[in-house]
Amino acid sequence: MPYLKKNKFWWGVLLWLGLCMPVFAATAGIQIKSAELKQIDEVYYLNARLDVTLSPILEEALKNGVSLYFITDFDFSHPRWYWWNEDFAHISRVTRLSYNALLQQYLVSGVNIHARGFDTLAEALSKLGEIDDWPVIARDRLTRHELYQATLSMRLDTSELPKPLQINAIATGRWELDSTPLVWMMTL
Repeated sequence: MPYLKKNKFWWGVLLWLGLCMPVFAATAGIQIKSAELKQIDEVYYLNARLDVTLSPILEEALKNGVSLYFITDFDFSHPRWYWWNEDFAHISRVTRLSYNALLQQYLVSGVNIHARGFDTLAEALSKLGEIDDWPVIARDRLTRHELYQATLSMRLDTSELPKPLQINAIATGRWELDSTPLVWMMTL
């Protein structure tokens, strides 16, 4: 400690690390940028854009061959003041993000996504965050001029991790990655 009192440079370095480390740690997450429902024929389709950022731990696991599974949930309900909401749809889809060391490519596959390879992680995460024309509810189940509530969220499915990593995920909480649900109201 006496050395630190004499050398102000080290105090500056420690202060910089103390201020910047929370910023570096807080960059991982999932943010929903936009979401909309559009009707084509007799079906409503969901289009959405999500910004997915992995933590350094998740990036390292991905590079070492661990596949990451993401679950996207969509709920559609009719809010009622006198009782619980009337649920019309609750659907989920699983999207897999993996790294092929032999090809040196990131792979994204899942529902409505044909397996595609990407050279960079940023391209793969961009594709992971795209939801295009996902059929979510049939038009005949809904009533015109009624108020409906739609909810969209995405999370990392830690139950699909290898068992030793599941224990680590539960013990440390550093593997948690999810979005704040986006809730919007609409009238048809």
